[in-house]
Amino acid sequence: MIVTLIVACEIAFWVLLAAGLALRYGARRPRLGAAVLLCEPVLELVLLAVTAVDLKNGAAPDWKHGLAAVYIGFTVGLGHSAIKWADARVAHRFAGGPPPVKPPKYGAARAAREWKVAARWTVAAVTALALLQAAVRYVGGAGDVTSLRSWQRTMLLVIGINLVIAASYTVFPKREPHKDPPAT
Repeated sequence: MIVTLIVACEIAFWVLLAAGLALRYGARRPRLGAAVLLCEPVLELVLLAVTAVDLKNGAAPDWKHGLAAVYIGFTVGLGHSAIKWADARVAHRFAGGPPPVKPPKYGAARAAREWKVAARWTVAAVTALALLQAAVRYVGGAGDVTSLRSWQRTMLLVIGINLVIAASYTVFPKREPHKDPPAT
């Protein structure tokens, strides 16, 4: 049931996003579109409540409960940037908005962008870690929490990978290719 709910939440996320943007730009109802977009966190609250009830009713904590925590964490950390990304493209394509800003490719600007990306992924992973730890405490010493601990290690790995990537762009900044002058 938890996996089905996670899939349903993901589908609902994109449906709400499409509906919110359609209302904002297609129907020219920006406030109503924003209200629909603000319903997104309700999905995560429902998933959190169902997961807690499932554990409370005696379900053995397994990978599905961990996946629910990770999904919620990633929505918290990355959902807003996904909505902004889609909003910029829809505004440009259908509402005459400016073209979306292309991310920098080189130098310090690229390194700064990579640190921002790493920060978003870190927020996602830390949120998931906190929810996983709450689940571990909720289950208590009587239950087998090995799968939840495994998800926690995975979230620490996600943080580490993102920090290494950001640091690599800081220490070894990508340089703009040298352009040769045109031949005469």
